[in-house]
Amino acid sequence: MSYVSTATAASRPVPHVTVNRPNPVSVGTIVWLASELMFFAGLFAMYFTVRAAVPEEWALQTDKLNLQFAFANTMILVLSSVTCQMGVWAAERLQPVRTGSLLQFWRWGMNEWITLTYVMGAIFIGGQIFEYAELVEHGLTISSSPYGSVFYLTTGFHGLHVVGGLIAFLILLGRSFSAKRFTHHEETTAIVTSYYWHFVDVVWIALFAVIYLVP
Repeated sequence: MSYVSTATAASRPVPHVTVNRPNPVSVGTIVWLASELMFFAGLFAMYFTVRAAVPEEWALQTDKLNLQFAFANTMILVLSSVTCQMGVWAAERLQPVRTGSLLQFWRWGMNEWITLTYVMGAIFIGGQIFEYAELVEHGLTISSSPYGSVFYLTTGFHGLHVVGGLIAFLILLGRSFSAKRFTHHEETTAIVTSYYWHFVDVVWIALFAVIYLVP
């Protein structure tokens, strides 16, 4: 009996064990964003250090900021995160293009949502350039005062990161249009690009709160 039981057990198929490993592209992107977080942490440290050293500069210069305009520009960038995520969800459905008319946004594909996100990001950059021009007219430049130096450095480096995100969107759209078949490879590209864009948005919310709202 023991021989038969052993033989029967030996003849049973061994269940296949699957291991769900994280996507290396996603992991690499998250690690890289962690290093970017350290970079912005250094900018925040510089901002607060200079502010503590020369607080009188903040009392003189902050009145030159246009809070209402900056808030509107911020809302555009924040809403672009929503449209970006809508594009990611379309990519996860493997839907690159819309299935209805252009006005039926609920049937948009990844390309339409990402294009809208790109436009909103470009508007944000245009708004930031306009704000810089206004501040320069009021005598606030990067070399005019310690406040000007830290203001332009913190917001300027963030603006460069936004431009990097816009370039990433162009690459994503280019790969989507050139791909003969929309696959999980394009989906992964959309997901990691959204990680970067959401990160840029969160950093700007922190910058906006520190620069424009903290008295």
